[in-house]
Amino acid sequence: MNIKQRIIGLLSEFEKGKYSNILLNEYFSKNNLSKGERGFITEVFYGVIRNDIYLNYQLEKRTKAIKKNWIKNLLKISIYQATFMNSDDKGIAWEATELTKNKFGIPVSKFVNGVIRSYLRDKEDEIKKLKDEDKLDILYSYPRWFYEKIKKEYGDSTEQVLISLKKVPYMSIRVNILKYSEKEFETLLKELKIDIIKKVDTVYYIDSGVILHTPEFKDGKIIAQDGSSYLAAKILNPLPGEKVVDTCSAPGSKTAVLGELMNNTGEIFALDIHQHKIKIIEENLHKLGLSNVKPIKLDARKLKEQGQKFDKILVDAPCSGYGVLRKKPEALYNKNMNNVHELSTLQYEILDSAAFSLKVGGELVYSTCTIFSEENTDNIIKFLNNHKNFSVLKFDLPQNVNGHFDSIGGFLIDYTEEILDNFYIIKLRKDFE
Repeated sequence: MNIKQRIIGLLSEFEKGKYSNILLNEYFSKNNLSKGERGFITEVFYGVIRNDIYLNYQLEKRTKAIKKNWIKNLLKISIYQATFMNSDDKGIAWEATELTKNKFGIPVSKFVNGVIRSYLRDKEDEIKKLKDEDKLDILYSYPRWFYEKIKKEYGDSTEQVLISLKKVPYMSIRVNILKYSEKEFETLLKELKIDIIKKVDTVYYIDSGVILHTPEFKDGKIIAQDGSSYLAAKILNPLPGEKVVDTCSAPGSKTAVLGELMNNTGEIFALDIHQHKIKIIEENLHKLGLSNVKPIKLDARKLKEQGQKFDKILVDAPCSGYGVLRKKPEALYNKNMNNVHELSTLQYEILDSAAFSLKVGGELVYSTCTIFSEENTDNIIKFLNNHKNFSVLKFDLPQNVNGHFDSIGGFLIDYTEEILDNFYIIKLRKDFE
């Protein structure tokens, strides 16, 4: 099957409501493809989703309603390649024409050829015009409200932020030190001819997803996890024997980091509000060899009602997810500022409950995978104003992690970080009751 036909099929499945990352991982597990084929499919599949607003804008200028989704997706793929990839324009037009001719005949193929050639003639002028008219939201495919919000928060860095959030992500794998070593993992990568792009402690960014189909992954020696997620848990720094709670645990990857840091001793309560996610946490932690975790179905806002006190608490709060758009681009199209405000309220309620449940002298890490101040800095300022018994603690980060500290001591892994997810992390201590 032609590789673009494969991508058209994947886009069709995505349009039916499937999550992009799950859909792609399942497809690769069922189809024997080369490294180059997987890389091309990944870039174009995600690229079309990320740039949907721009691609639709260009199609609407050149066509009436396209009834066949196959044709529409082929045109989107072609325009994406011509705009965002280092591709041969004539080759793009020729291949799309031939694919259409074989499937629908010459008349339809002429239509496809005409649309693509029309765009290729106008491409440079179109891009310049969008920039001149302050329509970067269309050029980089963002809802207008999101674009205005980024301009308000990031000012002169707006275009850099917009570009950063559309970058192609790398596969990130963390070594489970309870079962495996970094040396063994690096040997495995050499055997599989997989290159290391970046390393953050025990998290490796690599150029192939084939690692997910190895016995090492199935046995829990390695786990798929981003460096930002790992750092949020590591910064909490739970000690062996302590009593810890992860308030929003599913699927359990941060909980696993906590368990490893505690050498599988002490006690970790892994909370989630959904029963089916509790099962996922149990399965994942069992595979990783962790026995010091107790998954519990509980709304984290009700933690204070349980009457227990903990040495350390991780509040990786539910958020809008705008820091992980590289991996989940569809999140951009299913939320708005009303959702951001609702989430910031929920985050604060969880944080408030956790504060009550922390021992005096205990430490708490609050983190989100988003970039808006309402869910990050503003929430913590509100919290500190209402909880005078808490203070902000300093913490260190690996030198190769980019971002900035905010005015209160929280760290945002931001648009200057080319590889890791955008994440906000702050560490607090309860000084007195």
